Amino acid sequence: MAHARDALWESGHDESVEVNQRALIDKVLARYSGEFTVFRELLQNSDDASATAVEIHFETKEYLERKNRTVDETTESIASPMESGLPDLKTALVHQWTFKNNGVVFRDEDWSRLKKIAEGNPDEEKIGAFGLFARRGKLPESAEDPWTSFEMGLREPTPIPPPFDFTRFLASSITFMRHLLDVSVFLDDKRLSRLTKAPGAPQAVGIPKGLKPSSPLNTMQVNGIQTTPLSIRAEVMQWVYMAGTEKPQPKKEPPKPTAGGGGGGFFTSLFSSLTGTANASRAVTPAPAPPPVPKVDPLSVVETNVMLSIFAADIAVKLDQKMIAELHRSTKKNPPTRMKYELIYTGKTEYDASKSEDEKHGRTTGSVFQGLRADIDGMGQAKVFIGHSTGQTTGIGGHMSARFIPTVERESIDLVDRNVAVWNKELLYVGGFLARSAYEIEMEHIQQVWNAAAAAASPGTGIDPILQASLRARAIHALRFFTFHPSTPSSVVSVALEEAFFSCIASPRFSMISGHKSFPIISTAGVRDAAEVRYPDPTFAGFVKELPVVPSDVLKDAKPMVDALRTRGMIKDITFVDVLQELRNRPLGEPEMIECFKWWINMYNQSSATNLDYVRTQLVGAAVLSIEEKDNQAGQIIPLSVVESFLSRKSGSAGALIPTDGPLPPHLLPVAVSRNFDSQALEIAFGWRELTIVEWLKHITGPPVPHDTEHHIELSAPWAERVLQVVARAWPSLPSAHRVEVATILRAHACVPTSAGLRKPADAYFQSAHIFNDLPVVTLPSGAVVKGPLEKFLQGIGVRKHVDLQIIFDRMIKTGDWTIAELIKYLVAVQTTLTAEEFERLQMTTAFLRERVGDEKVPRYRAGDLYEPLDVLRELKLPVIDWGTHPKWRSNSEEAKFLFKLGLRRYPPLPDLIGLAASDDEKVRSAALKYLLDNYTTRYADYDPNAFSNVPFVPAVKGGKPCMAKPHEVFSAPEWAGLGFMVTEPSLKGEALTNLKVQEHPPGPRLVNLLRTSPPPTEETAKLWFAALAGRVTSFSNTELRALGQLAFVPVKASTGAIRHLPPTQCYFKGDSQAQFHSKLFTFVDFGTTANAFLSACGVKHEPSVEEVAKILLDNPRRFYELAEGRENYLTELRNIAVNMRLVTSGTMARLKRAAFLLGSRRVRKEKAASGKKTSVELTAELEEEDWEYQHDLLTPDKVVIADDTNAYQLFGDAIFTAPQEDLLEAFYLELGCRRLSSLMREDYQTRSEVVGSRKAAETRALILERLPLFLHEHTHTKTRVPHAWLNNEKNFVVKTFGKLTVTKTLQLGDKRASKSQDASAVARRIGRGPIELWLAGHDTVDMYEVSTSMCRLLFDAPKVNDALLFMTILSTDLRALRRRGYNVDRILRQQKADRQAAEEAVKARQAAALASQGVASASSDTLVSAPPKPNGTRPGSPLLNEKESAPLPPIPAGAPPAMPDELTKQPSRPMSMVRQSLDAVKRRLQKENGGAPLSPSQEEDAAGDQLPLLPPRPSRPLTPQPHATPRSSISSNIDLAIKACKEERGEMLKNRRQMQMVKESLNEGYCDISGHPADMHLIGDMGGIKIFVAKDVPDGKSLMRDKSDALARFIYTIRPLQEVYTLPPTSLHIFYDRAGDTIAFNRNASLFLNLRFFEQWHDAEVGAGQLTNAHISWYFTLAHEIAHNLVQAHNSEHEFYFSSICEQYLPAFMKLIAGK
Repeated sequence: MAHARDALWESGHDESVEVNQRALIDKVLARYSGEFTVFRELLQNSDDASATAVEIHFETKEYLERKNRTVDETTESIASPMESGLPDLKTALVHQWTFKNNGVVFRDEDWSRLKKIAEGNPDEEKIGAFGLFARRGKLPESAEDPWTSFEMGLREPTPIPPPFDFTRFLASSITFMRHLLDVSVFLDDKRLSRLTKAPGAPQAVGIPKGLKPSSPLNTMQVNGIQTTPLSIRAEVMQWVYMAGTEKPQPKKEPPKPTAGGGGGGFFTSLFSSLTGTANASRAVTPAPAPPPVPKVDPLSVVETNVMLSIFAADIAVKLDQKMIAELHRSTKKNPPTRMKYELIYTGKTEYDASKSEDEKHGRTTGSVFQGLRADIDGMGQAKVFIGHSTGQTTGIGGHMSARFIPTVERESIDLVDRNVAVWNKELLYVGGFLARSAYEIEMEHIQQVWNAAAAAASPGTGIDPILQASLRARAIHALRFFTFHPSTPSSVVSVALEEAFFSCIASPRFSMISGHKSFPIISTAGVRDAAEVRYPDPTFAGFVKELPVVPSDVLKDAKPMVDALRTRGMIKDITFVDVLQELRNRPLGEPEMIECFKWWINMYNQSSATNLDYVRTQLVGAAVLSIEEKDNQAGQIIPLSVVESFLSRKSGSAGALIPTDGPLPPHLLPVAVSRNFDSQALEIAFGWRELTIVEWLKHITGPPVPHDTEHHIELSAPWAERVLQVVARAWPSLPSAHRVEVATILRAHACVPTSAGLRKPADAYFQSAHIFNDLPVVTLPSGAVVKGPLEKFLQGIGVRKHVDLQIIFDRMIKTGDWTIAELIKYLVAVQTTLTAEEFERLQMTTAFLRERVGDEKVPRYRAGDLYEPLDVLRELKLPVIDWGTHPKWRSNSEEAKFLFKLGLRRYPPLPDLIGLAASDDEKVRSAALKYLLDNYTTRYADYDPNAFSNVPFVPAVKGGKPCMAKPHEVFSAPEWAGLGFMVTEPSLKGEALTNLKVQEHPPGPRLVNLLRTSPPPTEETAKLWFAALAGRVTSFSNTELRALGQLAFVPVKASTGAIRHLPPTQCYFKGDSQAQFHSKLFTFVDFGTTANAFLSACGVKHEPSVEEVAKILLDNPRRFYELAEGRENYLTELRNIAVNMRLVTSGTMARLKRAAFLLGSRRVRKEKAASGKKTSVELTAELEEEDWEYQHDLLTPDKVVIADDTNAYQLFGDAIFTAPQEDLLEAFYLELGCRRLSSLMREDYQTRSEVVGSRKAAETRALILERLPLFLHEHTHTKTRVPHAWLNNEKNFVVKTFGKLTVTKTLQLGDKRASKSQDASAVARRIGRGPIELWLAGHDTVDMYEVSTSMCRLLFDAPKVNDALLFMTILSTDLRALRRRGYNVDRILRQQKADRQAAEEAVKARQAAALASQGVASASSDTLVSAPPKPNGTRPGSPLLNEKESAPLPPIPAGAPPAMPDELTKQPSRPMSMVRQSLDAVKRRLQKENGGAPLSPSQEEDAAGDQLPLLPPRPSRPLTPQPHATPRSSISSNIDLAIKACKEERGEMLKNRRQMQMVKESLNEGYCDISGHPADMHLIGDMGGIKIFVAKDVPDGKSLMRDKSDALARFIYTIRPLQEVYTLPPTSLHIFYDRAGDTIAFNRNASLFLNLRFFEQWHDAEVGAGQLTNAHISWYFTLAHEIAHNLVQAHNSEHEFYFSSICEQYLPAFMKLIAGK
C-alpha cells in the first residue's frame, strides 16, 4: 500500500482549488437566522466607526421615482402624498433600504477588508469579523459629506419590517453601543421613530468584600465595578403603535412541590420556580381585558422614557501565548487585554414606573422598552449582547454584554470549540460574579436604609411597617431579578452563571477576615446572612420571635430563589439550637411557654431519636418562665431547670385536693402552665412527676422555708385541721408506702387538735379511749365530728384508741393490782386496736412469771420463753407460765389463743426435745423420747437424723452393754453386732425405728472402711463376715466393689500356717482347676457358698482369664514351661491364648510379640555308628521319621517360622525352629509376627537345552487343564489367584520340556543362610503378572507330586500340603478310578464344556449384534442393543474379567433380563459413556479386591438361588441364549418394583442373622453386607425424618446425635436430594454408625442403611465447605447398588446389570441435581 501511494505521488500533478465566492457568501449569510440580522451588523459597524447617529430609510417605489427626477423638480414634488391616506405599515412594499451613519469615513484598509471574506477588523476593540461583496468607486470631493450611506436595492419588493418590533429591537441594540446615541427610522420621508440615549456619569461602587474577582483559570481579573445610569427616550408615531403586535402574556407554570428542609440539589430549586407549597393551588384568574384605546392621530408622536442602571466590570485579561494564538486562529484577531462586562439592572422603582407607564397608555403592544425592562418573570427576554443582541438568553432578569465569541451565525455563544469555550466559560464566571456583586450592592443599600430607620425609631416602636414593606418589596425584586431560569438555546449559560453567582465567594479563611456574609437576604430582622436566617415554621411562631426568618411575602413572591437557597443548604430549617438560643436570650411569658411546651411534647412523642433525654436537658436548662405581677402577687422568674413536679388538677387526683392558696414547693411548675396539659404528657416529655401529698406535707411541715403563722401546722389549729382534712380525703387512694411516709411525717409534729391543744398523733386519743379521764382527746376547731375517712386517717397516723401498754404496766402491773389472767383478759378486749409495733413490744416485754418451785424468787419472762401449763410439759421439766387456778387454763380459750400469738409455746422445738432425749436424767430422757415418738406425725414429721448426727440420743447395745448412740452409729439389724457395730436396743422396733430413721445396715463405705482397717484375722472369722456381707452386695456401688477387689482383706493360710491377706482379684475359687498346674501359679480359696457370693462380687474368679495367664506367662516363660511339666501342657496354654486372642489387651499383645515364649521345634539327626559305604536300605532309612529327633526351645516370634513348604522343611528342618503344625497355632504364630518358610526361600533353576515340540509338555498341559476343574470343584476353602479360563489361554499357561532340571533352594533367616541343590522333574514359576510356566525334565518321568506342588504354590496364596496331595491324586489317577471314588466326572466335564460353548456362542452373538447395529441408522429407544449380563458368580469387589470363557447361561424368567457373559458386560456394543466409566470407577473403589477368581458351577447355582422374592427364582439348568433383547419396559418395571419396595425399618433393634446361609461368592465382601449387618444395632433417635441407628460396640451411643449433630445434618442434607432423584419413600433411608468395619451401606428387608462413618471420612469436609458434587456422585451409586438388592440379593452380574440400569434410568434427574450445584 505504501509503495502504491509513493508511486501515485510521483506520477501525479498539482491542481488548484477554486472557490465559488458568491455561493460561499450566500451559505454564510443563510446561517444568520435571527431577526434584523443585516441591521444588527450595520449598527455594530457604525458603532465600531464611532458613529453617534444612524438613520435607516425604507423607501417605496413611488418615493424613489420621485427622488430620482431631475433636479429641476421642486422639493414639493418629491414629498410623499401620504396625507391623503397613510398606507398599512404591515403590507406596504419597499424597494430600497438606506442605512446612514456619521462615523469615520471608509478608509482604504476598510475597503480592502470589506471585499475579503472572514478577515474582519483586526482591532481587538472592534466587533466586526466578516466582509461584504462590494464595488468601490471615487466620488468627487464636492459630493463628500459626514454621513456614510449604504443603499441596498432589493431584488424583489418586500414589506417593511414590523416597525414596532423593529423599534423595540433598536432600543435594545443601542443600549450597549459605546458611541451610538441617536437612531431614527424613516418610511419615505416620515420619521416613524427616534431613539436617543443619554448615559449618566459612571460611579465606581467597588467590589463587594468577600467575593473572588478572578475567574477559575485566573485568566480574567475584575479590577473594579462601575454603575452608570442610562436614560433612553423614544419618540414613536401612533401609526407605529397601530401596526404593532400584542405583547406576550407571562407564562404560567403549574405549581410544583418545593424542596424540603433546605435539601435537594440545584435543579430542584431551578425547576421548582414559581411553585407553592404542597397545598393545592387555586386556578389562575384570567387577566382583565385591556381598556379600549381612544381614537388618535396616527401621525402624532408619543414620547416615552426608561431609566436603567448598567453595572460594568472592568476586566483585565491575562492569557498565555498559546491561548492567544489559538484564539487568534479562531477569530483572526488578538483577544483584548482589557474589556468590560456589562449588566443591565432595573431597580424596583424604575421597574414599577415603566410598568405603570405601560398601564397608563393601555396599549396592547406594550412598551418599546419591554425588552430592556427587567424580565423578573423568566420569560426569556434578557439576552446576551456581543455589541449587539444574540439569540442566547441569560436566564436572569437583565441583559448582559461582553466580548463573548459567538458561533458563526452570531446567534449564540460558542461552547463547542475547545479554546473558545474556555474563553467564554471564563467570561460566564465574570458574568455570575458581576450579577452577585450587583445583588449584594442592592442588598447593602437596603440594609443601610433599614439600619438608619432602626436607629431613628423611638424605643419600643420599631421600624415603620410601611418602610419595612417597601424595603422587603425592593429585596424581593432583587431576588426575582437574580433568580436563574433555564437559558436558551444553550442551558449551559444559565447553569454556569448560577454556579458562579453562588460560588464566587472567597475561601472561608478570607471570608472570616473580611466579615463578609456568605449570602445576604432580607429577613424579619433586616438584611442578614442566609446562614443566620431560617425557613419559617408555624410550629415555632408562638414562642420563637427574635430569630430571623424568611418573611412570608418573600416566600410567596421570591419562592424560586428561596427554594434554590434551601436546595444549596444556605437557608436551613429552624433547629433545636435556634430554639435554645432564643430561650437563652429572653424569658418566655406564660402564653409563650405554653406554646413551647406544646411544641416539645409533640416532638417528643413523634421523634425516634435516641438522644431525646439529652436534648430535653438542654431545653430545660435554657428555658426561663416569666410570670407577671397581678392580683397583689409579685412577679416571678422561674428557670425550668428548678422545676421537678407539677400539680395535677384532674378530678380525683391528689393534686386536686391540695390548696393552691397555701405554701407550695419551689420546684412546682406554676399551675397556670400545668393546667393546660395532660399529666401523662408532662411526665413523659419532661420527666417531671406529679406533686404528691407526701411532697406537699414535707414542704408545709419542714424547714428550710419558714411559713407564716397562719400557715404553720404546729401553731394554727384551723390550718392543721385543713391539712388533716385534705390528707384524710386522699388517704384511701394513697399507696401503702405513701401512707407510711405520711404517718411518719405527721407523727413528728404536734398537728392534731385536741382538748389539750395541738398534740402529736401518738399523744392524742379518740373519744372511745377509756380507763383514764385526763387523756388529750381529738377536738376539731370547726366542731366537725371525727368519723369515717378522717377517723381512719387519724388512726393510721397514730391517734390511739387505747391506752399505751407501758402506761398500763406502770400504773397497774407494778402496783400488783392485776394478775396475769386479768391482764390478758384486758388485752384480748383491746387487741383489735393494737398496732403492729405495740403487739411486737408486747411480745418482747418480760411481763410473765413461770411456775415457781418452793419459795424461789422467779424473774419475769417473755411469753415466747414459757410453755402452756400442761402436765406432760412439766414432766419434761420445761418452764410453764404461772396461770394460777382461777380461771382454769383452757387451750381453746380466747386468752390462750392471745398468749399463743404472743409466742407462748405449746410444745418444745425438735432440737430442744432431742437435747432432752440425750439428757443425763434417765426419766427426762425416756419422757423426751416417748414425747418425740408420740407426736412424730403431728409435730416432728420434719425430723432429720442428719441434723443431730453428733447427739447420742438413740438407745443402743454395744458388746452386750446398753449405751446411747448417735443416729448414724447404730443399726437395727442385730447381725452387725458380730462385726463390732452398735445395734439398737431391743425395745425399739417397728414404727419407732422407722420414725427415728435408724439404718438397718451399715452403708457400703463403712463396710469398706472396716475391711480396710480391720480385715478378718482368721479364715473362720472371715467366713462369718463374708456371709453377712453377702446379703449386702447390692448396696455396694460399682466403685466400691472395684475398691474391694484391690483391697487385701481375704485371709489366706500359707504353707507355714501364717495368715496373709490378698486382694480378691488375686484369688480364685477352688474347683476343677485345682487339679491343674494353675494351683502352683494362683491362690485358690473357698469360704462356703454364701461367703463366696460376696467374694465373687468383689472380683474372685473361678479360673484365671486368658489375659492373666498371658501375663503370668510373660513374667517368666521358662518357669511357666517347667510348671506345665512339658510340651503338651504348655501347648495347651498356647492354644487357649490363641483361641481367646481377642480377649487379650493390646498392651499384652505387644509384649507377646517381643517376648521369647513361643515354643519352636528343630529336627536333629540321630547319632548312628559310623560305617563305610551306605547301602540302599540305609539311604532309604534316612527318609524315615524315626531317624530324627526334635529340639524344643522358647523363642521370640522373629526366630520361629511356619513350615508351609514341605519340601523346604525336609531340606532345612535341621537349621530352623518351626511352629507346631496346627492351623490354630500357626495362625497365632503368624499374628505375633512369625514368617512363613516359603517367604524365606528363594529358588534358582538350572536347565539344559529345551526340547522343542515335546509331546510330554503338551500332554502334561492338557492333563492339567482337564483335571484342574475337578480339583477346584473339591477345593473350596480358599480362592485361586487366577481363574481356570485364564489358564486356558496358551499365552498364559506355558509348559516346556528341558533336558534336565536342577533346583537350588536358598534359605535366608536372619544371619543364617543355607543352600541345597537337587534334581527335579517339574518346577513352575511366574515372574510378576506374567504367564505361568511349567518346566519338565525330559530325562526323567514326570513326578505329579512335584507338578501339583509347584502349581499349588502359584494357584493359591497359602497352599496346604493336602492341596498338593489332592491335586496329585486327581492328576495321576485314571478317570474311571476317580469315578469309582465318587467324583462326578461326567457332569463336571459336561458343565465345563457347556460353559465354553456358551461363551463362544455369546461372543459370536455379540459380534453379530455389533455388526447389525452398525448397519442400522437408528434403533428403537425401548429395546437394548445388547443383552444384559448373566449371573456368572463375580464376587463383590472383583474386577470385571477379560476372559472369554464363562459359566453356562441360566434360564431367563419372565420380566428378567437375558444373561450374557462377563466379557459382554465389560465391553458393551454401544460406546462407553462417562456415566458408565464413573460407575465402574466407583465400584472398583468401593468393592474389595478378591483375587479375580470366578465361581465354580456349584457356587453359581447357590448364588442364583439367593434372591429376594421381587423376581421369580432362577432355574439351575443352562439355557440356550435368546435371539431377542429383553424390552426396556420390563426392565423399567422391575426397577419401579425395586424403588417402591423400599420401606421404613420399624424395629428398634437390628439382630445379626447368624444362621443365614452365606453365598460363597460373598466371602470377602465389605462394601455391602447383604446379610443385614454383621453387628447388632439399636435405634437412638431420628433427625429430619431419618432414623439413626448405632452399633452396640459404640460407647455412649445415646450421645452420638448430640456429638455428631452437625455431621448428621450435613449427611442428611446430602442424601435428601438423592432420595428425591430416585423417588424413594422418605422413610426408607436410615443412617447407622459403627466403630470399625468395611460396610458402607446395606439393604435390610428393603430398608436402606448408610454409614455415617464413611461420610465423615470421605465427604464431610467438602460438604462443610459447600462442595457437594463428589458426595452426591458417590452416594448416588451407593444407593443404586442397594436398591438393586431389592431385585437380586447376590453380588453377581445380574445385580450389576440392575445396578447399571438403575443408574442410567435416573441419570437425567441426577444430572440436573449436579448442574444445579
